[in-house]
Amino acid sequence: MLYKRNRTWWVRFTTPKGQLIRRSTGTTKKIEAQQFLDELKASFWKVEKLGRCPAYIWEDAVVKWLKENETKASVDIDRRILRWLDPYLRGIQLTDISRELIEQIAETKAKETSPSTANRHLALVRAILRRATHEWEWLEKSPKVRMFRTSNRRIRWITRKEAKRLLDVLPSHQKQMATFGLATGLRQRNVSLLEWSQVDLERQIAWIHADQAKARKAIAVPLNDDALAVLDVQKGIHDKYVFTYRGKPVWQVNTKAWRKAVKKAGLVDFRWHDLRHTWASWHVQSGTPLYALQELGGWESAEMVRRYAHLGAGHLAQHVGNVSIIGTNLAHEKS
Repeated sequence: MLYKRNRTWWVRFTTPKGQLIRRSTGTTKKIEAQQFLDELKASFWKVEKLGRCPAYIWEDAVVKWLKENETKASVDIDRRILRWLDPYLRGIQLTDISRELIEQIAETKAKETSPSTANRHLALVRAILRRATHEWEWLEKSPKVRMFRTSNRRIRWITRKEAKRLLDVLPSHQKQMATFGLATGLRQRNVSLLEWSQVDLERQIAWIHADQAKARKAIAVPLNDDALAVLDVQKGIHDKYVFTYRGKPVWQVNTKAWRKAVKKAGLVDFRWHDLRHTWASWHVQSGTPLYALQELGGWESAEMVRRYAHLGAGHLAQHVGNVSIIGTNLAHEKS
């Protein structure tokens, strides 16, 4: 049957296998909506009689993906990417999503942001289409998705002097959060949504629950003097959350105020997540072993921590003389 919702025609019917289908036709014209319904019914009839894959559209896959990944640590990132993709893929049947269409969308995103950001969008599209093929059996074959070639970027970190310049120009609530991030190395969401129930001031420790951590493993967070000083300032402001803005938890940190402060501090290409890189870099430069840094930062693999190894090569100094020959020759020449 056809029915209207906000001036747009929708269809609702039951397939030969008893599945209830409810879907927008994307049109306000009844004739076009009827044609859409007829074609949709025919596609499901072909599934029943001829064994073909059903005519699922992109939104069907999105809904199923989000439902199956609702406990995923990065599901909010998936939602943000899917919102961006929606105008380009809304209403398109999965069988019509070609490699050419995906590449066009990727080119648009790469120009808007960067190839590496576009790759994250491509990876999600590829993952959804592969699951639709191999697990849901909605597609007979998924298109190949070609990623952009990107070079490994340098770790972006700032010096203590630069950090002080930034903190001095940040709004009060962001200054406290950024200071806490530099002191603990916690990811943005773990800082902004930290609850007092996760803090033990007497033992000078905080913790991130497994379902809040990216690696899905609980993280113990020892609190240094800087972190404790921030918590002392925040005490009594809110009953539940450690950090708030106008009485509410902070969901967004990449704000106009943040970007303005970064520019005023004279920093270039510096994101909130780079506070974590800075924390890790300072640790390595101060001699913290990589295995300890991995545990402190809650990284799942040692490979992620090795990105910072070049910043603390002091432990290699004792070995550099093992291949010395020039100095010896010069000493003989001098004598």
